[in-house]
Amino acid sequence: MKSRSALTTWLSSLDSSRLARVLEARKDAMSPPEPRSVGELADRLQRPGSVGLSLPLLALPHLQVAEAVAALGAPASRAALAELLGAVDDEPARELDAVLEVLADHALVWPDGAGKLRMAGPLRQAWDAPLGLDAPLEQLLAGATSDELRDMLAALGVKPPGTKSQRLAALVEHHSDAEQVVSVVAKAPAAARKLLERRVAGGPAQPRFIVFGAPGPGLEPGARWALDRGLLIQDRHGYGPARMPAEVALALRGPGWHAPFEPVPPSVRSASVTPVEVDREASAAATAFASHAASVLSACSATAPARLKSGGVGARELARIGKAAQADDAVVRLVLETAYAAGLLGRDGSRVAPTEAYDVWAEQEPPERFAVLLQAWWNLPLTPTRARDEDNKALPALAGAPPCNGCVQARHGLLAAAGRLAVGQGVTVASDLGPLIAWHRPLAHSSLSDGTPFATVIREAEILGVLARGALSAFGIHLRSGDTEGLDIECRRLLPSATATARIGADLTAVVTGTPSARLASLLDSLADRETTGTASVWRFSPGSIRKALDAGHSPDRLVADLAAVAAGPLPQPLSYLIADTAHGHGRVRIAPAACVLHGDEPALLAELAAHRKLAKLGLRQLAPTVLISRSPIDTTLAALRDEGYAPVAETAEGAVRIERTRPPRAPAPVPAPRGIAARDGGRIVATGVAKAPARVVDPDILAAQLLKVPPTLPEPAPFDGGPAFATDTEEIVAGWAKRLPYSDVRQLAHAIDTGEPITVEYVATSGNRTVRTLSRLMLDPPYLEAWCHLREDERVFTLSRIHSVMSLRPE
Repeated sequence: MKSRSALTTWLSSLDSSRLARVLEARKDAMSPPEPRSVGELADRLQRPGSVGLSLPLLALPHLQVAEAVAALGAPASRAALAELLGAVDDEPARELDAVLEVLADHALVWPDGAGKLRMAGPLRQAWDAPLGLDAPLEQLLAGATSDELRDMLAALGVKPPGTKSQRLAALVEHHSDAEQVVSVVAKAPAAARKLLERRVAGGPAQPRFIVFGAPGPGLEPGARWALDRGLLIQDRHGYGPARMPAEVALALRGPGWHAPFEPVPPSVRSASVTPVEVDREASAAATAFASHAASVLSACSATAPARLKSGGVGARELARIGKAAQADDAVVRLVLETAYAAGLLGRDGSRVAPTEAYDVWAEQEPPERFAVLLQAWWNLPLTPTRARDEDNKALPALAGAPPCNGCVQARHGLLAAAGRLAVGQGVTVASDLGPLIAWHRPLAHSSLSDGTPFATVIREAEILGVLARGALSAFGIHLRSGDTEGLDIECRRLLPSATATARIGADLTAVVTGTPSARLASLLDSLADRETTGTASVWRFSPGSIRKALDAGHSPDRLVADLAAVAAGPLPQPLSYLIADTAHGHGRVRIAPAACVLHGDEPALLAELAAHRKLAKLGLRQLAPTVLISRSPIDTTLAALRDEGYAPVAETAEGAVRIERTRPPRAPAPVPAPRGIAARDGGRIVATGVAKAPARVVDPDILAAQLLKVPPTLPEPAPFDGGPAFATDTEEIVAGWAKRLPYSDVRQLAHAIDTGEPITVEYVATSGNRTVRTLSRLMLDPPYLEAWCHLREDERVFTLSRIHSVMSLRPE
C-alpha cells in the first residue's frame, strides 16, 4: 500500500508529456477499461502481472540497477545505489542517471520528494536473492521484541535507547556502517569469523526441511556469537537456518566489491558496408524467400499436409513439401509458421489446409505477399525454424506450442543490437550479434541447440533479408519502428514485380526469371513439373504432365493458346508435337462409374428395363445388348425392380447367387440421456450476441491530460469494503466467487465477460501449478468460468477462486 501511495504521488507530480511517456512504455495500463484516475493507474502499474510484462523489455544495465535497488530495499538513497554499483565518477554517474530515467518511464523505480528511490512492490519478488543478498535488517527484525533489540545493542557496545523503534533504528544505523561491522567481526572468535565468511561467499542459506516431532539441528559453531550481535538473525519459531542481513553481507564483502553494472554494450568486429550493398543483399534474400513461400504454399494447396496425432506437421511431410518446393527445412518451417500466423493456413481436421485468405494472398504481387509474412514473423511468439528440442529430438512444425515471450524479445533484441551499429558499418560475422542481443534483451530466449547464442533467430533474419551484410536492412529499420506504411514502400522498392512471361525452349522447359505471377505459376504448374525455384524457376513438360492437364478438362487447342499467350516467343515445334501426340491417345479407353451391374440372356428384357420410365431414377445405362449399369446401390436397384413386378436376383462379388435370409427385428439397447444437460443452462450468464468492437487506439498524450485532471487520490474502496455499489451484476457475481482478486482485477474480468474481449489471467490449478493463460469466448457459470484457452487450444473450465490476478492483453 505504501508503494502504491508513493507511486500515486509521483505520477501526480509529472507533467503531461512525462506521464504520456510512462503510458507509452507501459501500454498494458491503458487496456480497456481505461484507468479513471492517477490512483487507479498506479494500482494497475503495481500489479505483479503488469510488472512482469515490463521486465523482458529492459536492457542489461536496467535490470542490473533494478536488482541493486531491490537488494538495498526501498526507499534507497541515490548515493547508496551509486556506491553499490561503483558509479560515482562523472561518466558512470551520467549513465546511471540515464538508466534510472528509463526505469522511471516504466514505473519500476522512481524518485520521491525526499531524495529517495522508490520501487514497485512486486519488483522485489522478481529475484529470490537480489545480488545474492538476503532481506535488509529492518525486515528480518520485524518480529523482534524490545528486550532482544536491547541485548543486541548491549553486545555491540551501543547504549540502548528507550523505545523499541529507537532501538531498531540504532541497530540498523550501526549495521549500515561497514567499518563498524568489519571492526566487530575482526574481534569475533575464529569459529564465528569462518561461519560469517562462509555465509558471505555462499549467499543466503537455503531452508532445510525438518520432520515434525524430530529434534531440530543444533546451532553451528560460532552462530550464537553472531546471533547475539544481530549479524545473523534466527527465525522466531526456529525454522530454517539463521539469515544474514543484507547490510552485514555488503560490509563483509569489502569496500572494493561492487554490484555488476555494464552500461556500455559489448564491442563487436565490424566492417564498412554501403547502403547499396545492404539493399542488394536484402533484395536477393527477400525475393528468394517470397518465391519459396509461394512454392511451399502452392504445394500445401495441392496436397494439404497431414497432422501428427500428437499435433503439428512431422518431418516426413516437411520433407515432402521441401522437395516439391525446392526449399530447405528452415525455409519450409518459416513459411508454414508465418503463413499460419497470418491466417493463410488453418487446421482442417487431420490436415493443415490453405484458407480463403490464401487465395487472396496468392493473387497479390510479391512485395505485398512478402510484407504479410514479414509482419507475421515479427510478432510470432515462437522460434519458427527451431527443429530440435533440448534432448535433440525432432520438433514438428505448427505444433501449437505455448506462447514464448522470450522468443519475441530475442527478435526485438536482434534488431535493437543491429540498429545500434555505427552508420555504414556491419558486423564481420553475424554470430557476433549474439552477445549484443543478450545485452539488449537479457531475458530473451536462446535455444540450447544453438551452437552460438541466438544463432537461430539471426539465421531467420538473414533468410528474410532483415539482416544483410551484417547490418540492419530497410526492412528491419521499419519493423523496429513499427512503420507499416514505410515497410510496404520498402518492399515494393526492393522486391521486383511478378514476371508474367516465360521463355519456352525446344528442350521442353519453361524458364521464368524472378517471381512468376500467380496466373503464370498456376498455368505452368498445371501443364508441367516444376524442377527448380529461386531467382529463376524452371518447369519441364512431359507426356504425363500434359495428360494431367487434359484430365483436368483442358482441350489441346486451349493448352496451345494459353501457352502462346505467356510465351516470350513462338511455341517450339517439339512442344506442339507433344501436346498433339498426347491428345491423340487421350480418352481411347473410358471408365464409367457404376454402383452395380445388371446382365441377362434376353436383350429385349434389358432394353425394356433401360426404357422404363419408373426406373429412370436408378440411372440405368446400356453398355451392351445384355449389360446395363446402375448408378444406384444394389439393394436400391433390387427393390425398385421388384416393385415394378420383375424378379431379379443379386449376385455376390464372386458371381454366385446371393441367398437372402430375413432376421427377426430386435430393438436396440436403450441409451441413457447425458447427465447434467438441464443443469448447464440454469444460472449461467452467457455473453451472446455481443459484437466485439474494433480495438480503440488510445493516444497517450490525451489520456495523460485526462488523468492529471482527476484529483490524485487512491482508488475508491471496493463495494465489499464500504465503497460504492458494483457497476454491473457481473462484477458482483465475480467478486462473490473470486475472493483472491482485488477490485480492480474484478472490474477487468467482468468487463471482459460482458464485452467478449480476450483477457490474460494467472491461474493456479488444483495441483499447485501456476500458469498464465489467455482466455477468450468467456461464459460465466458460477462458481466456474468457461472459456477458450489459447494455451491448451481447447475449451476449458476454470474455478473463479483459483484466478489470482487479471491482466488485459497488451495493445499492439
